[in-house]
Amino acid sequence: MRNPSESRMRMTKDQIVTVEDLEQFKKELIELFKGLIKEKPTSTTKQWLKSHEVRKLLDISTGKLLTLRINGVLPYTRIGGVIYYNVDDIHKMFEDQKKSLK
Repeated sequence: MRNPSESRMRMTKDQIVTVEDLEQFKKELIELFKGLIKEKPTSTTKQWLKSHEVRKLLDISTGKLLTLRINGVLPYTRIGGVIYYNVDDIHKMFEDQKKSLK
């Protein structure tokens, strides 16, 4: 039976990673990320968000979002049973809250 550390010591030349290999990998990875960034627009480019998107963005519960709506803190628009929130209104809500704390 072979010693496990002895089998780890035996490497073939195709198992060795060179500096050139790492540089090539880095270039390929950067190009991949550039492509992904171009393909997928960020969610902040959307003007109108659905409730689940706002909850995720603000990290709040359904009940908290409902409270913000009921109290008139966060305006909304309902179209065919779907509630939408304007991104500008979300930013304004934060600005208004910041002003009231001063």
